[in-house]
Amino acid sequence: MVQKDSQATCIAMPRFEKFKHALVERFNTVIEKPLLTSTLVLAGVAMLVLSLSFTYYLHDFDNFWEQILVEAHGMIFDIAIIGILIFWLNQNGETRQRIRTYKDEIDDFRLWESDEAAFRTVGNIKRLNRHKIYEINLVNCHLARTNLNYVNLKGSNMNSANFASSSLIETNLENTRLNQTNFENANLNQAMLRGAYASGANFKDAFLIKAQFENAFLIKTNFKNAFLMEANLTGSYLMGADFENASLYKADLRGVKGLTVEQLTKAKTLYLAKFDDEILEQIKLTLPDLVGA
Repeated sequence: MVQKDSQATCIAMPRFEKFKHALVERFNTVIEKPLLTSTLVLAGVAMLVLSLSFTYYLHDFDNFWEQILVEAHGMIFDIAIIGILIFWLNQNGETRQRIRTYKDEIDDFRLWESDEAAFRTVGNIKRLNRHKIYEINLVNCHLARTNLNYVNLKGSNMNSANFASSSLIETNLENTRLNQTNFENANLNQAMLRGAYASGANFKDAFLIKAQFENAFLIKTNFKNAFLMEANLTGSYLMGADFENASLYKADLRGVKGLTVEQLTKAKTLYLAKFDDEILEQIKLTLPDLVGA
């Protein structure tokens, strides 16, 4: 008899283990679905509250209903004030965290000279622009052969960065720091460089058609073979700037500081370029071929 009871217990145990395992699996399936879990919790709490409140529905409904309305108004207040405020704070927090992540990634790729680093950095720049962040630290960043057309980098620090062969058409570089920055063979047509600090920058072979350089600091800047047609350099500082074989057709150089006739002797053309009267007379006397062709 004892032996039969032992056999029955052994058979029952695996069944219990299977039932327990199935129950745990079912529970895990439910909690993995937030909407289903919330619905089940709501249903359970509603049944409990309604069952406990049933006597009030029957015997004191008017007073009970009044209290429900009071609580409803409190709920509206919570949603309108606390809920929206918390949502706004969370959204702002998430936005600040994303901005911090984008900036950290730019720092991670700094000094890494590879196409992947360049394209990842450009992606982060454009994401920051979408968050209206324009002052970005791009010192020593490798951004060669990238597309930065129409990007806003106003006030950024881009000293010693590499933009060789990149496209920056109509890019806003106003008041940026571009000292020793490399723009060789880059396309900056109609770019805004008003007030930029670009001393020692390399614009060799660059396209700068209709670029705006008003009041920019271009001391010892390299413009060899650059295309500066219709560029606006009024009020800029050009001490020691190199214009060898540069095309200055219709360029505006009125009010510039530090420019000498010697700097323009190797220019490709000065035809229809605008100068202050004093320097224009010197150019007509010493460089008549460049002015007239």
